[in-house]
Amino acid sequence: MTELKRTPLFEVYKEYGGKTIDFGGWELPVQFSSIKEEHEAVRTRAGLFDVSHMGEVEVKGPDSLSYLQKMMTNDISRIKNGGAQYTAMCYNDGGTVDDLLVYKIDDNHYLLVVNASNIEKDYKWMEEHLEGDVSIVNLSEKTAQLALQGPLAETTLQKLTDTNLSEIGFFKFQQEVIINGKKTLVSRTGYTGEDGFEVYCDASYVVEIWRAILTAGEEDGVVPVGLGARDTLRFEANLALYGQELSPEISPLEAGIGFAVKLNKEADFIGKHALKQQKENGLSRKLVGIEMIDRGIPRHGYPVYKGDELIGEVTTGTQPPTSKRNIGLVLIKTEFAGLDTEIEVEIRGKRVKAAVVPTPFYKREK
Repeated sequence: MTELKRTPLFEVYKEYGGKTIDFGGWELPVQFSSIKEEHEAVRTRAGLFDVSHMGEVEVKGPDSLSYLQKMMTNDISRIKNGGAQYTAMCYNDGGTVDDLLVYKIDDNHYLLVVNASNIEKDYKWMEEHLEGDVSIVNLSEKTAQLALQGPLAETTLQKLTDTNLSEIGFFKFQQEVIINGKKTLVSRTGYTGEDGFEVYCDASYVVEIWRAILTAGEEDGVVPVGLGARDTLRFEANLALYGQELSPEISPLEAGIGFAVKLNKEADFIGKHALKQQKENGLSRKLVGIEMIDRGIPRHGYPVYKGDELIGEVTTGTQPPTSKRNIGLVLIKTEFAGLDTEIEVEIRGKRVKAAVVPTPFYKREK
């Protein structure tokens, strides 16, 4: 049996009541108190996540931009220094290698943040397609990442730094931000639908920063948050999860992240031809939101029907603490994807009525 990987914070989980599970080969906390409490804390106050399992790859060299333009679906030339961009990498057939963030450190210097379960695969894929004067380095082992998310994220983090965090705009970042005496990169990004920050630092001192943030936020009810609430939060905000909404069999267009696919950019990126055809011919499948009419919770992998026809399946489903509705995301045939269309989800051998509803299920008030 393969030994599970652990982040530098593993030993600290117990102190906060963390219950760990196997998550894509990593031993990570599913919850500290309860998924419901942690979800509500992020929506109303702030929560701190250990996301050190995520991968970081540095891309450097004079040909970095043309290389990344070939690899990524989004238009990398539009990122300014100190800016971040959400994008995807695709196979030739349009299926998804991964969805990721690209940070532009400087001209000819980028940092890519990839999904934990895809680190080796992504790195190998990037290496296989390396061309020009470019070097790529996997920094995942040395780099730790924390996410502080929620309405009180800025107030809490500001207590630990002299950098004016309000000057870091959405999808922007700042390097060499000193937090609790340690050097970090801080970006205004996240995966919860709330305002907040992602903090990158050397793995050797992430434990100190974790403790300092929780201490600084203690009086405001800032709590550690596990993977359970991370999933319900991102699901409510309609943020795709690789392995569920995105996969080698699901294209970024089918998954509803077409905004990160720039088919009109000059560069000929991998998968461009296939995605262009998908768009021109009309998508045969679409990712949409559903709400149950009858009792039952739609879960990942449950089949979806219209009459006797199998039309797709549930990619994610639950009853999130904020809305308390039985809702799901389903990838189904496009002709049944119109709002209010009635469909059926098979739950434990029984077909149960649902209807197509608008997404996201949750949107924060600005």
